[in-house]
Amino acid sequence: MVAGFRLIDDFESYTDNEADNEAIWQSWIDGFGVPANGSQAGYEFPPYAEQTIVNGGSQSMPLSYNNTAGVSDSRAELTLTAPRDWTAHGVAVLSLWFRGYPPSVGSFTEGPVGTFTMTGSGADITGTADEFHYAYKSLTGPGTIIARVDSVVNTHNWAKAGVMIRETLDPNSAHAMAFVTPGQGVVFEYRVGAGQSNVGAAGQDAGITAPHWVKLERDVAGFFTASQSTNGSSWTPIGNTLAQNIPMGPTVYIGLALTSHNATQTTEARFSNVTITGNAGTQWSNQDIGILANAAEAFYVALSNADGTTAVVTNSDANAAVTEVWAEWQIDLSEFANQGVNLADVDKIAVGLGATGDPAAAGGSGTVFIDDIVLLRPAPTPQP
Repeated sequence: MVAGFRLIDDFESYTDNEADNEAIWQSWIDGFGVPANGSQAGYEFPPYAEQTIVNGGSQSMPLSYNNTAGVSDSRAELTLTAPRDWTAHGVAVLSLWFRGYPPSVGSFTEGPVGTFTMTGSGADITGTADEFHYAYKSLTGPGTIIARVDSVVNTHNWAKAGVMIRETLDPNSAHAMAFVTPGQGVVFEYRVGAGQSNVGAAGQDAGITAPHWVKLERDVAGFFTASQSTNGSSWTPIGNTLAQNIPMGPTVYIGLALTSHNATQTTEARFSNVTITGNAGTQWSNQDIGILANAAEAFYVALSNADGTTAVVTNSDANAAVTEVWAEWQIDLSEFANQGVNLADVDKIAVGLGATGDPAAAGGSGTVFIDDIVLLRPAPTPQP
Protein backbone atom coordinates (compact mmCIF):
# COMPACT_ATOMS: atom_id res chain seq x y z
CA MET A 1 0.00 0.00 0.00
CA VAL A 2 1.59 3.27 -1.14
CA ALA A 3 0.20 6.80 -0.82
CA GLY A 4 -3.27 5.56 0.09
CA PHE A 5 -3.92 3.42 -3.00
CA ARG A 6 -3.17 0.05 -4.57
CA LEU A 7 -2.37 0.06 -8.26
CA ILE A 8 -4.35 -2.12 -10.65
CA ASP A 9 -2.99 -0.64 -13.90
CA ASP A 10 -1.58 2.75 -14.86
CA PHE A 11 -0.70 1.52 -18.39
CA GLU A 12 2.89 2.73 -18.10
CA SER A 13 4.59 -0.67 -18.42
CA TYR A 14 3.27 -1.59 -21.87
CA THR A 15 5.59 -1.35 -24.86
CA ASP A 16 5.49 -2.25 -28.54
CA ASN A 17 7.44 -5.46 -27.85
CA GLU A 18 5.10 -8.27 -28.87
CA ALA A 19 7.79 -10.94 -28.57
CA ASP A 20 7.90 -10.52 -24.80
CA ASN A 21 4.13 -10.08 -24.38
CA GLU A 22 4.46 -6.41 -23.50
CA ALA A 23 1.88 -5.02 -25.95
CA ILE A 24 -1.21 -3.64 -24.25
CA TRP A 25 -3.61 -6.00 -26.07
CA GLN A 26 -1.65 -9.03 -24.89
CA SER A 27 -2.76 -8.29 -21.33
CA TRP A 28 -6.10 -6.59 -21.93
CA ILE A 29 -7.86 -9.23 -24.02
CA ASP A 30 -10.27 -7.64 -26.48
CA GLY A 31 -12.65 -8.80 -29.19
CA PHE A 32 -10.06 -9.92 -31.73
CA GLY A 33 -11.43 -13.12 -33.26
CA VAL A 34 -14.57 -12.98 -31.09
CA PRO A 35 -17.59 -11.98 -33.24
CA ALA A 36 -19.75 -11.11 -30.24
CA ASN A 37 -17.18 -8.65 -28.84
CA GLY A 38 -16.69 -5.41 -30.76
CA SER A 39 -13.70 -4.06 -28.83
CA GLN A 40 -10.09 -3.34 -29.66
CA ALA A 41 -7.68 -2.60 -26.79
CA GLY A 42 -4.76 -0.45 -27.88
CA TYR A 43 -3.99 0.53 -31.42
CA GLU A 44 -3.59 -1.85 -34.32
CA PHE A 45 -0.12 -0.52 -35.15
CA PRO A 46 2.69 0.79 -32.89
CA PRO A 47 2.62 2.65 -30.66
CA TYR A 48 -0.06 0.38 -29.24
CA ALA A 49 -0.78 2.57 -26.19
CA GLU A 50 -2.05 6.16 -26.39
CA GLN A 51 0.78 8.58 -25.64
CA THR A 52 -0.88 11.98 -26.04
CA ILE A 53 -4.33 11.67 -24.47
CA VAL A 54 -3.30 10.69 -20.94
CA ASN A 55 -4.51 11.45 -17.44
CA GLY A 56 -1.27 10.70 -15.61
CA GLY A 57 2.15 9.49 -16.68
CA SER A 58 2.86 9.01 -20.36
CA GLN A 59 0.37 6.34 -21.53
CA SER A 60 -3.28 5.40 -21.42
CA MET A 61 -5.33 2.59 -22.99
CA PRO A 62 -7.47 3.43 -26.02
CA LEU A 63 -10.50 1.14 -26.07
CA SER A 64 -12.41 1.14 -29.35
CA TYR A 65 -15.98 -0.16 -29.36
CA ASN A 66 -18.16 -1.11 -32.29
CA ASN A 67 -21.62 -2.26 -31.25
CA THR A 68 -23.11 -2.46 -34.72
CA ALA A 69 -23.99 -5.20 -37.23
CA GLY A 70 -25.41 -7.50 -34.57
CA VAL A 71 -22.79 -6.77 -31.91
CA SER A 72 -24.07 -5.14 -28.73
CA ASP A 73 -21.15 -5.37 -26.30
CA SER A 74 -17.47 -4.38 -26.47
CA ARG A 75 -15.13 -5.16 -23.60
CA ALA A 76 -11.46 -5.69 -22.76
CA GLU A 77 -10.54 -7.96 -19.85
CA LEU A 78 -7.41 -8.17 -17.67
CA THR A 79 -6.53 -11.30 -15.70
CA LEU A 80 -5.05 -10.21 -12.39
CA THR A 81 -1.87 -11.51 -10.85
CA ALA A 82 -1.76 -8.88 -8.10
CA PRO A 83 -3.54 -7.45 -6.31
CA ARG A 84 -6.20 -10.13 -6.17
CA ASP A 85 -7.28 -9.49 -2.58
CA TRP A 86 -9.41 -6.37 -2.75
CA THR A 87 -10.19 -6.42 0.96
CA ALA A 88 -6.63 -5.87 2.21
CA HIS A 89 -5.23 -2.59 3.53
CA GLY A 90 -8.65 -1.09 4.08
CA VAL A 91 -9.44 -0.38 0.42
CA ALA A 92 -13.11 0.20 -0.33
CA VAL A 93 -13.26 2.05 -3.65
CA LEU A 94 -12.28 1.25 -7.23
CA SER A 95 -11.19 4.37 -9.12
CA LEU A 96 -10.50 4.79 -12.82
CA TRP A 97 -10.11 7.78 -15.10
CA PHE A 98 -11.70 7.99 -18.54
CA ARG A 99 -12.54 10.32 -21.40
CA GLY A 100 -13.99 9.98 -24.88
CA TYR A 101 -14.83 12.02 -27.93
CA PRO A 102 -17.91 14.21 -28.44
CA PRO A 103 -20.89 12.78 -30.33
CA SER A 104 -21.19 13.21 -34.07
CA VAL A 105 -23.13 16.21 -35.34
CA GLY A 106 -23.58 14.56 -38.75
CA SER A 107 -27.06 13.65 -39.94
CA PHE A 108 -28.89 12.80 -43.16
CA THR A 109 -32.63 12.85 -43.71
CA GLU A 110 -34.80 12.49 -46.81
CA GLY A 111 -38.11 14.15 -47.49
CA PRO A 112 -39.73 14.30 -49.93
CA VAL A 113 -38.17 11.59 -52.10
CA GLY A 114 -35.05 12.90 -53.81
CA THR A 115 -34.69 15.85 -51.42
CA PHE A 116 -32.21 15.64 -48.54
CA THR A 117 -31.02 17.66 -45.55
CA MET A 118 -27.52 16.96 -44.27
CA THR A 119 -25.54 18.32 -41.33
CA GLY A 120 -21.83 17.87 -40.72
CA SER A 121 -18.61 19.32 -39.42
CA GLY A 122 -15.02 18.49 -40.32
CA ALA A 123 -11.84 20.45 -41.02
CA ASP A 124 -11.99 19.91 -44.79
CA ILE A 125 -11.90 17.49 -47.70
CA THR A 126 -8.31 18.07 -48.74
CA GLY A 127 -4.67 17.17 -48.07
CA THR A 128 -3.90 13.51 -47.48
CA ALA A 129 -7.01 12.78 -45.37
CA ASP A 130 -10.55 14.12 -45.19
CA GLU A 131 -13.05 15.14 -42.50
CA PHE A 132 -16.69 15.32 -43.58
CA HIS A 133 -20.12 13.69 -43.45
CA TYR A 134 -20.99 11.30 -46.26
CA ALA A 135 -24.28 9.80 -47.44
CA TYR A 136 -23.66 7.06 -49.95
CA LYS A 137 -24.67 3.97 -51.87
CA SER A 138 -22.46 1.31 -53.41
CA LEU A 139 -21.71 1.55 -57.12
CA THR A 140 -20.20 -1.18 -59.28
CA GLY A 141 -18.75 -0.07 -62.60
CA PRO A 142 -19.58 3.21 -64.34
CA GLY A 143 -22.17 5.60 -62.98
CA THR A 144 -23.33 9.18 -62.57
CA ILE A 145 -24.67 11.27 -59.71
CA ILE A 146 -26.51 14.55 -60.18
CA ALA A 147 -27.74 16.90 -57.45
CA ARG A 148 -29.01 20.42 -57.05
CA VAL A 149 -27.29 22.01 -54.06
CA ASP A 150 -30.13 24.15 -52.82
CA SER A 151 -28.25 25.74 -49.93
CA VAL A 152 -25.18 25.42 -47.70
CA VAL A 153 -24.68 27.30 -44.42
CA ASN A 154 -21.63 29.57 -44.56
CA THR A 155 -19.35 28.27 -41.80
CA HIS A 156 -16.41 29.11 -44.08
CA ASN A 157 -15.88 30.34 -47.65
CA TRP A 158 -14.59 26.83 -48.40
CA ALA A 159 -17.42 24.86 -46.79
CA LYS A 160 -18.19 22.18 -49.38
CA ALA A 161 -21.49 20.55 -50.34
CA GLY A 162 -21.73 18.36 -53.38
CA VAL A 163 -21.48 14.97 -55.05
CA MET A 164 -18.69 12.45 -54.56
CA ILE A 165 -17.45 9.06 -55.76
CA ARG A 166 -15.01 7.47 -53.33
CA GLU A 167 -13.06 4.21 -53.44
CA THR A 168 -13.28 3.45 -49.71
CA LEU A 169 -14.67 4.98 -46.52
CA ASP A 170 -11.17 5.58 -45.18
CA PRO A 171 -10.23 9.26 -44.66
CA ASN A 172 -7.31 9.01 -47.10
CA SER A 173 -9.23 7.29 -49.92
CA ALA A 174 -8.99 8.13 -53.58
CA HIS A 175 -12.02 10.20 -54.59
CA ALA A 176 -13.51 12.72 -56.98
CA MET A 177 -15.92 15.47 -55.94
CA ALA A 178 -17.90 18.32 -57.52
CA PHE A 179 -19.14 20.82 -54.95
CA VAL A 180 -20.63 24.24 -54.31
CA THR A 181 -19.11 26.60 -51.72
CA PRO A 182 -20.42 29.76 -50.02
CA GLY A 183 -17.55 31.92 -51.26
CA GLN A 184 -15.32 30.08 -53.73
CA GLY A 185 -17.74 29.11 -56.44
CA VAL A 186 -18.20 25.60 -57.81
CA VAL A 187 -15.14 23.36 -57.72
CA PHE A 188 -13.80 20.00 -58.93
CA GLU A 189 -11.26 18.25 -56.67
CA TYR A 190 -9.86 14.73 -56.47
CA ARG A 191 -7.27 12.41 -54.90
CA VAL A 192 -5.61 10.00 -57.33
CA GLY A 193 -4.49 7.40 -54.78
CA ALA A 194 -4.90 6.54 -51.11
CA GLY A 195 -2.81 8.80 -48.90
CA GLN A 196 -1.79 11.11 -51.72
CA SER A 197 -2.37 14.84 -51.50
CA ASN A 198 -5.73 16.05 -52.72
CA VAL A 199 -5.62 18.00 -56.00
CA GLY A 200 -7.34 21.15 -54.80
CA ALA A 201 -9.36 23.33 -57.14
CA ALA A 202 -8.41 21.26 -60.17
CA GLY A 203 -11.31 23.05 -61.81
CA GLN A 204 -13.07 26.12 -60.43
CA ASP A 205 -15.78 28.51 -61.60
CA ALA A 206 -15.86 31.49 -59.24
CA GLY A 207 -18.86 33.66 -58.42
CA ILE A 208 -21.35 30.79 -58.21
CA THR A 209 -23.36 30.07 -55.07
CA ALA A 210 -26.24 27.79 -54.18
CA PRO A 211 -28.72 26.97 -55.55
CA HIS A 212 -26.71 25.30 -58.31
CA TRP A 213 -26.44 21.90 -60.03
CA VAL A 214 -23.40 19.61 -59.99
CA LYS A 215 -22.74 16.30 -61.73
CA LEU A 216 -20.01 13.68 -61.42
CA GLU A 217 -19.55 10.85 -63.93
CA ARG A 218 -17.36 7.75 -63.84
CA ASP A 219 -16.91 5.96 -67.15
CA VAL A 220 -16.04 2.32 -67.79
CA ALA A 221 -12.32 3.16 -68.14
CA GLY A 222 -12.17 4.92 -64.76
CA PHE A 223 -12.20 8.52 -66.03
CA PHE A 224 -14.11 11.10 -63.98
CA THR A 225 -15.85 14.19 -65.36
CA ALA A 226 -17.21 16.99 -63.16
CA SER A 227 -19.82 19.39 -64.55
CA GLN A 228 -22.02 22.24 -63.38
CA SER A 229 -25.33 23.67 -64.52
CA THR A 230 -27.77 26.44 -63.77
CA ASN A 231 -30.82 24.40 -64.81
CA GLY A 232 -29.93 20.69 -64.62
CA SER A 233 -30.11 20.21 -68.39
CA SER A 234 -27.29 22.23 -69.95
CA TRP A 235 -23.93 21.15 -68.52
CA THR A 236 -20.44 22.69 -68.60
CA PRO A 237 -17.23 21.01 -67.33
CA ILE A 238 -16.16 22.74 -64.11
CA GLY A 239 -13.29 25.07 -64.92
CA ASN A 240 -13.21 23.60 -68.43
CA THR A 241 -11.40 20.55 -67.02
CA LEU A 242 -10.93 17.37 -68.99
CA ALA A 243 -11.83 13.89 -67.77
CA GLN A 244 -9.40 12.75 -65.07
CA ASN A 245 -8.28 9.14 -64.68
CA ILE A 246 -8.50 8.06 -61.02
CA PRO A 247 -7.79 4.35 -60.49
CA MET A 248 -10.36 2.72 -58.21
CA GLY A 249 -11.67 -0.79 -57.68
CA PRO A 250 -14.79 -1.96 -59.49
CA THR A 251 -17.07 -1.30 -56.51
CA VAL A 252 -16.97 2.19 -54.97
CA TYR A 253 -19.17 4.55 -52.95
CA ILE A 254 -21.28 7.22 -54.63
CA GLY A 255 -23.23 9.95 -52.85
CA LEU A 256 -23.47 13.36 -51.20
CA ALA A 257 -20.68 14.97 -49.15
CA LEU A 258 -20.56 17.90 -46.75
CA THR A 259 -17.76 19.53 -44.74
CA SER A 260 -18.01 22.73 -42.69
CA HIS A 261 -14.28 23.52 -43.20
CA ASN A 262 -14.42 24.43 -39.50
CA ALA A 263 -14.09 21.50 -37.11
CA THR A 264 -15.72 23.50 -34.29
CA GLN A 265 -18.89 24.37 -36.20
CA THR A 266 -21.75 22.47 -37.78
CA THR A 267 -22.95 23.34 -41.25
CA GLU A 268 -26.13 22.30 -43.03
CA ALA A 269 -26.81 21.69 -46.71
CA ARG A 270 -29.96 20.89 -48.63
CA PHE A 271 -29.97 18.84 -51.81
CA SER A 272 -32.75 18.12 -54.29
CA ASN A 273 -33.23 16.38 -57.64
CA VAL A 274 -30.70 13.74 -56.61
CA THR A 275 -30.34 10.98 -59.18
CA ILE A 276 -27.85 8.14 -59.49
CA THR A 277 -27.38 6.01 -62.61
CA GLY A 278 -25.45 2.76 -62.99
CA ASN A 279 -25.35 -0.42 -60.95
CA ALA A 280 -25.94 1.26 -57.59
CA GLY A 281 -27.40 0.02 -54.33
CA THR A 282 -30.89 0.95 -53.26
CA GLN A 283 -30.33 1.95 -49.62
CA TRP A 284 -28.62 5.11 -48.38
CA SER A 285 -26.08 4.89 -45.56
CA ASN A 286 -24.40 7.84 -43.90
CA GLN A 287 -21.50 8.39 -41.53
CA ASP A 288 -18.68 10.70 -40.57
CA ILE A 289 -15.42 10.17 -42.44
CA GLY A 290 -12.22 11.06 -40.61
CA ILE A 291 -14.02 12.79 -37.71
CA LEU A 292 -13.39 11.36 -34.25
CA ALA A 293 -16.77 11.00 -32.59
CA ASN A 294 -18.38 8.64 -30.10
CA ALA A 295 -21.81 7.13 -29.76
CA ALA A 296 -23.27 7.35 -26.26
CA GLU A 297 -23.05 3.74 -25.10
CA ALA A 298 -23.45 2.39 -21.58
CA PHE A 299 -20.02 2.32 -19.86
CA TYR A 300 -19.37 -0.42 -17.31
CA VAL A 301 -16.82 -2.26 -15.17
CA ALA A 302 -17.12 -5.99 -14.46
CA LEU A 303 -15.31 -8.10 -11.87
CA SER A 304 -15.24 -11.87 -11.83
CA ASN A 305 -13.93 -14.76 -9.76
CA ALA A 306 -12.22 -17.84 -11.14
CA ASP A 307 -15.45 -19.84 -10.69
CA GLY A 308 -17.25 -17.54 -13.16
CA THR A 309 -19.14 -15.39 -10.66
CA THR A 310 -19.42 -11.95 -12.25
CA ALA A 311 -20.68 -8.54 -11.16
CA VAL A 312 -21.26 -5.53 -13.41
CA VAL A 313 -21.53 -1.88 -12.40
CA THR A 314 -22.65 0.62 -15.02
CA ASN A 315 -21.75 4.30 -14.92
CA SER A 316 -24.82 6.34 -13.99
CA ASP A 317 -24.02 8.95 -16.62
CA ALA A 318 -25.52 7.78 -19.92
CA ASN A 319 -23.21 10.22 -21.71
CA ALA A 320 -19.99 9.01 -20.10
CA ALA A 321 -18.61 7.75 -23.42
CA VAL A 322 -18.94 11.21 -24.98
CA THR A 323 -17.18 13.04 -22.14
CA GLU A 324 -14.52 15.24 -23.75
CA VAL A 325 -12.33 15.77 -20.66
CA TRP A 326 -10.80 13.34 -18.20
CA ALA A 327 -13.21 12.30 -15.46
CA GLU A 328 -12.77 10.05 -12.44
CA TRP A 329 -15.24 7.25 -11.78
CA GLN A 330 -15.25 5.94 -8.21
CA ILE A 331 -17.14 2.71 -7.50
CA ASP A 332 -17.80 1.48 -3.98
CA LEU A 333 -16.54 -2.12 -3.89
CA SER A 334 -19.69 -3.14 -2.06
CA GLU A 335 -21.55 -2.76 -5.38
CA PHE A 336 -19.62 -5.77 -6.65
CA ALA A 337 -19.76 -7.73 -3.38
CA ASN A 338 -23.53 -7.32 -3.23
CA GLN A 339 -23.73 -9.18 -6.56
CA GLY A 340 -21.86 -12.16 -5.15
CA VAL A 341 -18.26 -11.51 -6.18
CA ASN A 342 -15.66 -12.57 -3.64
CA LEU A 343 -13.49 -9.47 -3.23
CA ALA A 344 -10.81 -11.46 -1.43
CA ASP A 345 -9.85 -13.24 -4.65
CA VAL A 346 -10.71 -11.18 -7.74
CA ASP A 347 -9.63 -13.00 -10.89
CA LYS A 348 -10.47 -10.56 -13.70
CA ILE A 349 -11.49 -6.97 -14.30
CA ALA A 350 -13.18 -5.91 -17.53
CA VAL A 351 -13.99 -2.46 -18.91
CA GLY A 352 -16.65 -2.28 -21.58
CA LEU A 353 -19.28 -0.36 -23.46
CA GLY A 354 -22.64 -1.63 -24.62
CA ALA A 355 -25.67 -3.58 -23.55
CA THR A 356 -24.39 -6.54 -21.58
CA GLY A 357 -26.76 -9.48 -21.77
CA ASP A 358 -28.87 -8.01 -24.57
CA PRO A 359 -27.56 -9.16 -27.96
CA ALA A 360 -30.52 -7.58 -29.75
CA ALA A 361 -29.74 -4.06 -28.53
CA ALA A 362 -28.72 -1.52 -31.17
CA GLY A 363 -25.61 0.51 -30.51
CA GLY A 364 -22.87 2.66 -31.92
CA SER A 365 -19.12 2.96 -32.06
CA GLY A 366 -16.23 5.11 -30.87
CA THR A 367 -13.14 5.16 -28.66
CA VAL A 368 -12.70 5.85 -24.96
CA PHE A 369 -9.41 6.21 -23.11
CA ILE A 370 -8.80 4.52 -19.76
CA ASP A 371 -6.07 5.44 -17.28
CA ASP A 372 -4.94 5.06 -13.67
CA ILE A 373 -7.06 2.19 -12.33
CA VAL A 374 -6.46 1.98 -8.57
CA LEU A 375 -8.00 0.79 -5.31
CA LEU A 376 -8.56 3.50 -2.70
CA ARG A 377 -9.24 3.64 0.99
CA PRO A 378 -12.51 5.41 1.77
CA ALA A 379 -12.28 9.16 2.21
CA PRO A 380 -11.77 10.14 5.86
CA THR A 381 -14.83 11.27 7.75
CA PRO A 382 -14.73 15.07 8.24
CA GLN A 383 -14.09 16.06 11.83
CA PRO A 384 -16.56 18.45 13.51
